[in-house]
Amino acid sequence: MNKRNKIAAALLLALAAPTASMAQNTLRSAYFTEGYTYRHHMNPAFANERNYVSMPLLGLGNFNIGLQSTVGVKDFIHKLPDGSLTTFLNDAVDANDFLGGLKNRNRMNLDFDMTLLSFGFHKWGGFNTFDLSIKSGTRMNLPKDLFEFAKVGMNGATEYNLKDMGMFTNNYAEIALGHSRKIMDGLTVGAKVKFLLGIYNADFHVNDMKLVLSDEKWAVSGDGEFSSGGIVDIPTKLKERTNEQGQVEQEEELDFDNIETGDVIGGFGMAFDLGATYKVREDLEVSLALLDLGWISYKNATKATMAAEPWEFNGFQNVPFDSDDATPQQPSIEDQIDNLEDDLEDLFQMKASGKGKHARALGATLNIGALYTFPYYDKLKFGFLESTRINGRYSWSEGRFSANVAPVKCFDASISYAVSSFGHSFGWILNYHTRGFNLFLGSNHQFFKVTPQFLPVGNANMNLSIGINFPFGSVKSL
Repeated sequence: MNKRNKIAAALLLALAAPTASMAQNTLRSAYFTEGYTYRHHMNPAFANERNYVSMPLLGLGNFNIGLQSTVGVKDFIHKLPDGSLTTFLNDAVDANDFLGGLKNRNRMNLDFDMTLLSFGFHKWGGFNTFDLSIKSGTRMNLPKDLFEFAKVGMNGATEYNLKDMGMFTNNYAEIALGHSRKIMDGLTVGAKVKFLLGIYNADFHVNDMKLVLSDEKWAVSGDGEFSSGGIVDIPTKLKERTNEQGQVEQEEELDFDNIETGDVIGGFGMAFDLGATYKVREDLEVSLALLDLGWISYKNATKATMAAEPWEFNGFQNVPFDSDDATPQQPSIEDQIDNLEDDLEDLFQMKASGKGKHARALGATLNIGALYTFPYYDKLKFGFLESTRINGRYSWSEGRFSANVAPVKCFDASISYAVSSFGHSFGWILNYHTRGFNLFLGSNHQFFKVTPQFLPVGNANMNLSIGINFPFGSVKSL
């Protein structure tokens, strides 16, 4: 592996090392599906028509997994003229073709949401809910310059900027208590309080980093930060380095080769959901919800920095013709190559800066919806949902149009089309709900073309939601 690819691999490893698994991931295609059991996850003002209890087995009451990305398999796997497949690093793949398909900031979200137990009931003048869930979300930003650097190196640009490269993962258990009620004609409000048990959180980001390559020298400068708390315990190790004065110093670095298991519950927190719906007129209803206003505080988090201190490589100097003639002042070519590799490894090491408490916000979600009932067939309704995730550098937004139909009392369905920060997608849900049994199946991002490994060929947008629940009691409304 050449030096350029070693640097690129080190940067990708820094991103991938803390990744534990795939926080808020809901079936937005079902926001306007009135028989859908878990509408209250998207707006706590929504009330179910019946009491219910979820299937208390392997999270089958509500299981949701999703992936969103601005890139896909087609960007990194290319077909050669003979029909065989190769990666983008192959010299046969044109650099302009590869780089032309990338954005300046390439993003990926991976989410997992599983309800272990949920129930809801009409009482105390409103509708009440209880949820016990496991939630997990991973966010990743990869700048285009990173891939250009790996692909063309000094044959392309001479300066690469890796600012805003980062990865964030948040994994926790949630206990939620909700209540919704009608407070006046046409106006319904709801709220939830959530108690959060932190399982694992990791955050790595590059504040600023520049790689300058030329025939005369290589230069690297910049810095980054890393923190980790929860069940994954990353130990430290001491590493010796020689400073400019020739003195040997010891530095404490994170040791990703010997990761250990920490406390299952490493943090605690709290969050709130707030929501409201208002019937403007008989055929038009608007809704608003603000979800996940809260944080998790980890008690024993690891913190580290990636300090790429200004460093230059000016080529191999004073190489003796015969390695037997090497001296400390004129080291052999083998020793100089070893020193260069050590410098590159040191450059991207995570230097430990201690342990302590740190708090991390969940990232709030704002949902704004409008639902219009078709005047000539009141079982057909059209909706628009604007969803915005407020999460710093990992924020995103989506606008989703939907057509919702309930031809009979026990069945409703919806199809939707969305345009978001990750491109456009097609969503749907089928929902059977009668007294005693409820089954739903749906997706926010339906894909149509996949590889033999069942991965989307285009942008990696895919999602699946499934659930079995047991409604009981008579139909009620607030």
